[in-house]
Amino acid sequence: MSNTPEKIECLIIGSGPAGYTAAIYAARADLKPVMYLGTQPGGQLTTTTEVENFPGYPQGITGPEMMEELKAQAERFGTETRWGMISEVDTTSRPFKVKDEDGKEMLAETLIIATGATAKYLGLESEEKFKGGGVSACATCDGFFYKGKDVAVVGGGDTAAEEATYLAKLCRKVYLIVRRDELRASKAMQKRVLNTPNIEVLWNHNTKELFGEEKGFVKALKGAVLINNKTHEEKTIDIDGFFVAIGHKPNSDLFAGVLEMDETGYIKTKSDSTATNIPGIFACGDVQDKVFRQAVTAAGTGCMAALEAERFLAAEND
Repeated sequence: MSNTPEKIECLIIGSGPAGYTAAIYAARADLKPVMYLGTQPGGQLTTTTEVENFPGYPQGITGPEMMEELKAQAERFGTETRWGMISEVDTTSRPFKVKDEDGKEMLAETLIIATGATAKYLGLESEEKFKGGGVSACATCDGFFYKGKDVAVVGGGDTAAEEATYLAKLCRKVYLIVRRDELRASKAMQKRVLNTPNIEVLWNHNTKELFGEEKGFVKALKGAVLINNKTHEEKTIDIDGFFVAIGHKPNSDLFAGVLEMDETGYIKTKSDSTATNIPGIFACGDVQDKVFRQAVTAAGTGCMAALEAERFLAAEND
């Protein structure tokens, strides 16, 4: 086996809507992109059963199916997809020296980071069981399925308050489960929550367990057992949906201390751009977007990253 590092014009780290869209555009621009699929090929959408808000799918589509279609489209134009992870990136000089988890060395002219973010969950066994069957980390993605039903949101920050008010427009009743006796959300968001008649805030409560029905592979959430952390009393609520809104963790550890990030670890990009503070490295999707976190916006930034990588290389060759 040769020890000569493989030369790559455009290396895409991570899959999902951002990575695959970047790959489609980069491949069509003849950058011969190589994509490492990462720990969760297809990204967060592979944990979503129905996707009904992505343009072009009038009947809806499952998350895994949609990701397979995007992957096939990227490969059709010449993207090389590889299983596995990138374990090392040396950004001190270009081309960037990169190693995968098997020790394979590469020299990449440009890098597109599309590693996404991971939703934080409570860590309950029953929560894991009902993921995709009532448990979700995205109200704007899945709220529609609970129209006219009773749901709960867990969290006390802006995201939780926003998700609760969003769901209140669709659902009959929304329980907001808050572990403290106050909300961390901004004053404006607090006011909105407290002034929405069909939101009931359950202060000083933690979730002990979720329960529901299981028929073969189909699981349907039916309720939650809560515990008051002041009185230790248990309370059962009947709900069809349980939305966890306690934050996301961007998958940016590989670039810690190298790329500019905010205090949570989201990669900072230049205004109206996916360019990072290191020329030739671009970031797209949920690893740099903490505001919208939608498949369609991730795809848009993936397109931007590929176009910017192409222009960056073209400018060098002029």
